[in-house]
Amino acid sequence: MSTGTTREISTFKGRERRLRAGRIGVAGLLLSVVAASAPLMVTAGVMPTTYGTMGIVGQPLLFVLLGVVLTLFSFGYAEMSRHVHNAGAFYAYIARGLGGTAGAAASVVALVAYSAMQFAIYGIFGHEFSGLLRRHLGLGVDWWVPALAAVAVVGVLGWLKIDLNVKVLGALLLVECAMVVVFDISCLGSPGPEGVSFRAFDPTTLGGAGLGTALCFTIAAFVGFEQAAVYAEEANRPQVVVARVTFLAVGFVALFFALGSWALTIATGPSRIVAASREQGTGLLFALTQDRLGTTFTDLTHLFYVTGMFAAMLSFHNVVARYAFAMGRDGLLPASVGRTSDGSGAPAYGSLLQSAVSLLAVAVFALTDDRPRGDPTAPVIRLFTWMGNVGALGVIVLMATASAAVIVFFVRRGAGRAQAPRLVASGAACAALLGIVGYAVKDFHVLVGATAGSALGWILPGIIGAAVVLGVIHGLVLRAVRPELHARIGLGNEAFQLEKAAASAAAATPGTPACPGDPPHPGRSSS
Repeated sequence: MSTGTTREISTFKGRERRLRAGRIGVAGLLLSVVAASAPLMVTAGVMPTTYGTMGIVGQPLLFVLLGVVLTLFSFGYAEMSRHVHNAGAFYAYIARGLGGTAGAAASVVALVAYSAMQFAIYGIFGHEFSGLLRRHLGLGVDWWVPALAAVAVVGVLGWLKIDLNVKVLGALLLVECAMVVVFDISCLGSPGPEGVSFRAFDPTTLGGAGLGTALCFTIAAFVGFEQAAVYAEEANRPQVVVARVTFLAVGFVALFFALGSWALTIATGPSRIVAASREQGTGLLFALTQDRLGTTFTDLTHLFYVTGMFAAMLSFHNVVARYAFAMGRDGLLPASVGRTSDGSGAPAYGSLLQSAVSLLAVAVFALTDDRPRGDPTAPVIRLFTWMGNVGALGVIVLMATASAAVIVFFVRRGAGRAQAPRLVASGAACAALLGIVGYAVKDFHVLVGATAGSALGWILPGIIGAAVVLGVIHGLVLRAVRPELHARIGLGNEAFQLEKAAASAAAATPGTPACPGDPPHPGRSSS
């Protein structure tokens, strides 16, 4: 093969299989990952559901405790981000620590979990948007109409530059957070009959059989903080920015949601929060803002409640598109998915794939929707509750596995005293996260609102189990049939850099063929 041909192929791969670097800094990255947490959606939806379903008053304390657990997780995860810059984040880290087959399994779980989270938000977005149209314009529109429109708009934005996406996410998130802060202040200024009480932070309020399931509900609100690593290839100074944003996101989410859930108890009174949540459901926040801040503010809260869902959908779409891109680049999906757009440098084909899958998911739920016309609850129950909890379970499994992978990765590299505290923190986080996984699987019927013994209690978490099995089989087949692809799982663009170096060395040595398609087999501990 001639030198000119080798250079042409290397340039082609370098352009099409590398995300455009230097597009996003600390502020933009922080806004992108926190947007996935959807502050208004959690405050209005998840918090009342947790209070009402679990009957535990100490939800604010749960946010604090989980903030501690996820901070422990972040010590190892953030340190890993300094060594591995890959849009495949979780699966790349797991592959570097536990091997290519484990990485292949993690890639499928990540794709399924984050897609499920996005599908869930399409359901509740369609429900809430159709409600706004009916309430303010008198238009009777089925939930799937705005959901499909959202798929189209999100798909277009996903094809464009990441810095444009960051501007959209940032604007929506800042307004959303401001609305919640105003509500929190109004509760402190006009508390309920029990005054400004700190009873929600009393450890005795966490007693009861529902504690484990409440942890599962609550940890779902944190999902998003771990996404900073997905943007490492596009970040300025990724070895600094990703770690910094990960810690900032965990701290912000823990503090913000602890204060928000505490404000709800102040507004109703701690002794009344469970009963009020059961009576009002997801309407609790809006009823409280109506009493304290009036109709106009409540209407605006409804509006930004919906735009916050859109921001979360866009955030998850960006993440899934990058996972799909990384998998295509590593040979875990068709190579065409691992290409970027010439114009924007975005993972355009991964974005297109995710839009197609989202369209199919919404269509399936719409076609199987047997509710009476005008009944708005089915999409929330089926799409939001089912898929949201499946996605959260998958992400928790990935976090626990990544914690173990971090320990193995650094031990194999001869980790010394400097890394010991991080490895201990990763071990503690892994144990805590596995405990939460156990509770989630055991009580999954509670999470999805099904009766004890319902088939949903094992079918839905079985989706994550099936993803693990499918990924392991895929990895084993690759190892047997295409060992060169198996060897580069998790290496990302580094594999193409190694190819380029090997091709250049071969071209400089007469009589040695250059084969850019067959990279060397670097060790899994290579950084």
